[in-house]
Amino acid sequence: MPDLKFEPTHDIVIAGGGYVGLSLGLAISTADPSTRVAVVDARTPEAARRDPRASAIAAAARQMFEQLQAWDAIAPHAQPMTRMIVTDSKVRDAIRPVFLTFQGELDTGEAFAHMVPNAAMIASLLDRCIAAGVELIMPDAVTDFAVGPGDVALKLKSGRTLRAALLVAADGVKSQLRDLAGIKTVRWDYDQSGIVTTIAHERDHEGCAEEHFLPSGPFAILPLKPGADGRPRSSLVWSEKRAIADSLVKGDDLTFGLELERRFGKHLGAIEPVGPRFAYPLGLTLARGFVLPRFALAGDAAHGIHPIAGQGLNIGLRDVAALAEVVVEARRLGQDIGALDVLERYERWRRYDAWEMGVVTDVLNRLFSNDIGPLRLVRDIGLGLVDRLPRLKARFIREAAGIGAAMPRLLKGEPI
Repeated sequence: MPDLKFEPTHDIVIAGGGYVGLSLGLAISTADPSTRVAVVDARTPEAARRDPRASAIAAAARQMFEQLQAWDAIAPHAQPMTRMIVTDSKVRDAIRPVFLTFQGELDTGEAFAHMVPNAAMIASLLDRCIAAGVELIMPDAVTDFAVGPGDVALKLKSGRTLRAALLVAADGVKSQLRDLAGIKTVRWDYDQSGIVTTIAHERDHEGCAEEHFLPSGPFAILPLKPGADGRPRSSLVWSEKRAIADSLVKGDDLTFGLELERRFGKHLGAIEPVGPRFAYPLGLTLARGFVLPRFALAGDAAHGIHPIAGQGLNIGLRDVAALAEVVVEARRLGQDIGALDVLERYERWRRYDAWEMGVVTDVLNRLFSNDIGPLRLVRDIGLGLVDRLPRLKARFIREAAGIGAAMPRLLKGEPI
């Protein structure tokens, strides 16, 4: 990297302005307003606010958003999940027996998760970042960096240059910064794509989420708040063989609607796709390391997993809570936040959990995305046993809610 004339430095530069990057910038600035934080993203703020997708926010993540004063703006758009059912069947089966059900409330009476439109979540985080003094460098991108003994030099696509104590790569599963840093990954492809769209339907979903395990992959129906027209709506995450998924997304509306109805069923009455539909490739990507001197990975840049358990966003927010706590506490102790021994605390906290979730989702996808008779018998017996063991079911709900013993303070709803 050539010698550069640098502008005034930042303490932390976060590459990636999605939910992970914005939440991290907000968390650090809220806990320590003296920290100079910048978030760099290729989109404009206006484009970021138009994300058409929706995400499941676990109870622990909701508590973090409350602590960061971001939840009040999200709450009117958030649909609580009050129940979940799991089936295992073929597309042509007239009846889909329910093997597992969860009442979606914790011991406190709180929903274990909420479905939230990404546009509402990103808008709230952007507004809170601005209020907290986070510098938003949008649109722009970090294209190169060089680590020195006391800081990291950054070059942006616009030609602007920055210097910081720490660079955080939150630039997605295909992270260019991870590759520039030389961090290797464990990666494989599932030959599946996830079709995502929004569906309007005749009957109320009553807050019930559904996961149908079909031979081509899981088919999830996730409840949303009613649309502006008052009609009930759900978000759809439909795993399908890649070639079929691509043809469905690019094909005509009639074919898409017919194939959708075959999988969706008629229990919610007439259905109609009302949002844009798109497909993204599914695979597993796990970084072999999360940190280097003055460099850290967070979110999908560190771990891209299958959506079968709906935990991709939430493990990214666990990264946020852990990294923010490590950085803020290090600053309070007068330590160098970019030093490897400081960043390794974050890696020890997060790496095992991320790898464990990656392995679990991989095994579940391989177990359920097939039509092998003996495997189907084993998994259906397993689902049935879980359904009959209240303590085990309660543990699964707590896991889905993101609640555990070694949680960072933000995920407990506590300030750093």
